[in-house]
Amino acid sequence: MTDVPTADQIRRAPKVLLHDHLDGGLRPETVAELAEQQGYDALPATGSDEIRTWFAAATEAGSLEGYLERFTHTVGVMQTAHAISRVAAECAEDLAADGVVYAEVRYAPELSTLQGLSLEEVVEAILDGFRRGAAQARAAGNRIRIGVLLCAMRQELRAREIAELTVKYRDAGVVGFDIAGPEAGFPPTRSLEAFEYLRRENCHFTIHAGEGFGLPSIWESIQWCGAARLGHGVRIVDDIEFADDGSAQLGRLASFVRDRRIPLEMCPRSNVHTGTVPSVAEHPIALLRKLNFRVTVNTDNRLMSQTSMSEEFGDLVDTFGYSLDDLQWFTVNAMKSAFIPFDQRLALINEVIKPGYAALRSEALFGPVAHHTPALA
Repeated sequence: MTDVPTADQIRRAPKVLLHDHLDGGLRPETVAELAEQQGYDALPATGSDEIRTWFAAATEAGSLEGYLERFTHTVGVMQTAHAISRVAAECAEDLAADGVVYAEVRYAPELSTLQGLSLEEVVEAILDGFRRGAAQARAAGNRIRIGVLLCAMRQELRAREIAELTVKYRDAGVVGFDIAGPEAGFPPTRSLEAFEYLRRENCHFTIHAGEGFGLPSIWESIQWCGAARLGHGVRIVDDIEFADDGSAQLGRLASFVRDRRIPLEMCPRSNVHTGTVPSVAEHPIALLRKLNFRVTVNTDNRLMSQTSMSEEFGDLVDTFGYSLDDLQWFTVNAMKSAFIPFDQRLALINEVIKPGYAALRSEALFGPVAHHTPALA
């Protein structure tokens, strides 16, 4: 009997994903086909295998800026409603096939308006794709509930406009708002008007903070802007001091984040690829888990980081020896932190996530059981 889950068990475990970029998760063959259909000739490679290899080189970028360069080409082929809907549908199918039962996938609609689409048309194409993808996943025996987080690019000046778009579509599948893009030089307070508007409208939002910049980004996101979650939040570890005996002393900001149970949307592989941390083994996720921060595990960009939720969990199991109980802890954390109503979160925890992990644990006693995904709320 072993507490270490197998790769197959990790894949079958119900998973929750809060931080995944739509334009960071395209299938390489889709990039190639859409480029050909649209006459997009700026790709640095041809053929799906070559395209996959080129995008995979992002894993050696070593900086956030270098990592982000590749988005030019995924966004470049997402300029029609058909293309956006296809990408969204495939996203839902791919996540469901990987055992993700709930996902919030984010995208900046302003990036897909270069050929005349309106912001509304972009959002509607994403929502259409997610509906189709979830239905196709269901037909294949996989169930997923998936919503959209609308991003504003922090280096632009459209945050209030995107915030209003979020409120407009929040009853149609948009679950919240975010700002993305380079942190350095573009603090969250630059978009303060948008965050104040969202708070007045009782609308959920998360903020990318503590990835490419340090504690000031986290502090502004929480104390000035009112972020409900932190995208990445890795640099919160800079506010923790360690004694020779291994004990930890939390600073005031780290204590506030932990005490208020502010979720950290952590993306281990991506953080390595952008140079935020040297390796998964040196990622603060294990420390923060030990200190009982509300840590969640996420993919960030499945294409650029050559990852999936199963692979992210697999890395943590291989590196830190985590058990199914640990994976359930991360998953329940994420579901508690989702931007859907409390009763629906609770139903997914009690009717899908906990029974799913219990079934996997029972295999140690009774052997493998037939895979069954309970009906989603």
